[in-house]
Amino acid sequence: MIRLIGETFDPGAALNAFSGGRTVTGAVASFLGIARGEPGRPVALELEAYPGFTEARIAALINTAIDRFGLQDAQVIHRVGPIPPGEPIVLVLTAAPHRREAFEACDFLMDYLKSRAPFWKKEYGPDGERWVEPTTRDLSDIERWT
Repeated sequence: MIRLIGETFDPGAALNAFSGGRTVTGAVASFLGIARGEPGRPVALELEAYPGFTEARIAALINTAIDRFGLQDAQVIHRVGPIPPGEPIVLVLTAAPHRREAFEACDFLMDYLKSRAPFWKKEYGPDGERWVEPTTRDLSDIERWT
């Protein structure tokens, strides 16, 4: 359901494991977030979480998505610790009888992970380090679900 990990992971292998053997599922949707840098400005990312608390909050969010969208299953894999540009940060997987519910649930989960999940995010770049807060767009994205 939820995995917080401190090392890189193989999104393809996770998707295959999640979708394998599903004979009554009509759709699996996925979202993969990747750490990005800027051309000529390498930026490293670091995410902090409180073990136990963060997983419990994300598990509650997954349960909300399962109920709201009629999902058969959902999984979140999220990195913590230092993450260099180009590596995966988060993978959201949803399984539903139909595609629309799978897509919407995936979008719903990402909007909440981006703005409300208890992570503390710091960027390290040529100009030093800075804490990153949800953007105005992140906060407006989440409003459509209320």
